[in-house]
Amino acid sequence: MVNSIYYNFLGAAPNWYKNTIISFLIANPIIYILFDAMSLPAGFFMGWIILGEFIFTLAMAIKCYPLQPGGLIALESILMGLTNTGQIYYEVEANLKVILLLVFMVAGIYFMKDFLLFIFTKLLINIKNKKILCLLFVFSAAFLSAFLDALTVMAVLIAVAAGFYHVYKNVASKEESFSENSDEFETFKGFLRNLLMHGAVGTALGGVATTVGEPQNLLIASVADWSFIEFFLKMLPISFPVFIAGLMTCYVVERFSLFSFGIQLPNHIRQILYDYDREETTKRSESQNMKIITQAIVALILVFSLAFGLAAVGLIGLMIIVLLTAFNGVIEEPKLGKAFEEALPFTALLVVFFAVVAVIHDQHLFTPVITYVLSLKQEVQIPMFFMVNGILSMISDNVFVATIYISEVKAALDSGAIGREQFDLLAIAINSGTNLPSVATPNGQAAFLFLLTSSVAPLLGLSYLRMVFMALPYTIVLSVVGVLSVIYFL
Repeated sequence: MVNSIYYNFLGAAPNWYKNTIISFLIANPIIYILFDAMSLPAGFFMGWIILGEFIFTLAMAIKCYPLQPGGLIALESILMGLTNTGQIYYEVEANLKVILLLVFMVAGIYFMKDFLLFIFTKLLINIKNKKILCLLFVFSAAFLSAFLDALTVMAVLIAVAAGFYHVYKNVASKEESFSENSDEFETFKGFLRNLLMHGAVGTALGGVATTVGEPQNLLIASVADWSFIEFFLKMLPISFPVFIAGLMTCYVVERFSLFSFGIQLPNHIRQILYDYDREETTKRSESQNMKIITQAIVALILVFSLAFGLAAVGLIGLMIIVLLTAFNGVIEEPKLGKAFEEALPFTALLVVFFAVVAVIHDQHLFTPVITYVLSLKQEVQIPMFFMVNGILSMISDNVFVATIYISEVKAALDSGAIGREQFDLLAIAINSGTNLPSVATPNGQAAFLFLLTSSVAPLLGLSYLRMVFMALPYTIVLSVVGVLSVIYFL
């Protein structure tokens, strides 16, 4: 019986990981009782232990999705009295805009995939110059992520790569000379890895610029009470130099074939993909063409609605769902349900984030840290916030880090410790810090983690370490340019 329970606990997660989580759950109340018996501030120390354990589950997201182990730790913290459900509900209520963004906007963009696939497919097929192609991939991913959603844009890039991988394999496997270990096939996989990594970085470059680019952006904008345009303008001194630096980095690594980039697409494979696309275009019906046109029109409506702040972002996402499904004939509930599958697990995890944030607030864990940073000179505070948020985002999750720090800075504003102008500058630093250095590891950004855990990653040999290695030049450039922009342009 016990063995059966242990076997089912966290499913296929490694045994060492299961044992670690079980040890956390057993040790926490014991440590709490010991601290309390020694008349030490048990809540404060246990709060830090809970926080460390939760960050561990985020860092090990490749081994097991953090919702289950992190959720168990959060539940235990409630049972130990470190926070309560009322405080958690308050945190959720205060961040309802972010939850609506994840529930409706991501689902809305799901119904726009045909249009997005059309764009990226045409780019890949028709542009022969690899450097120009990669620059366009970065630019397109950045632009789309700024107005849509980084996770969905990444899903489209994965679909494009997986589609071309299987097209080539199916066609080439009919040739006698074909081998999965052939140099040509390995070159093709390397080419697709290049495009996916450039596109993933592009989602970060665009994601930092607007309220919808990343979930924490809307959270920060909501706390700071910034509109879509106001957020864009406040981030522009950071986002624009970083965007230019990102494009330059893309060109350099491709031009000099650095960090596994610069792999060219063999002409034989290009011809196979071109013939396939031409055949699919010929077979595309008038109804399918109208779907693409409809989605393009709705995309323009989306950009217009966001730019002029016609409604809360989540409600705009709901409007997009209604328009796209109504005019594309998606009226069956099962087909609607698929659109929500990508976002809801992360939405549930976000609520668990808020439970841990409630512990942080109730036990005042970050008060000494925030007090110290705010005691520094004003010009030092901004880059310090950028670097601290960046480092923490590399090892955990940028949404979680942003949630903690923007809440603490808002508390400092409400208490009169800082003025409104300083609050705005710190909010910009938090947003920049959580968006840019977090490209260092797949843990930091949902789009990167989504790529690593996708079905196409093992097919292309895209491992955790390889992603870290390929992202390294971008990590260095974006972090350096980001902190310099924070210092000199804010």
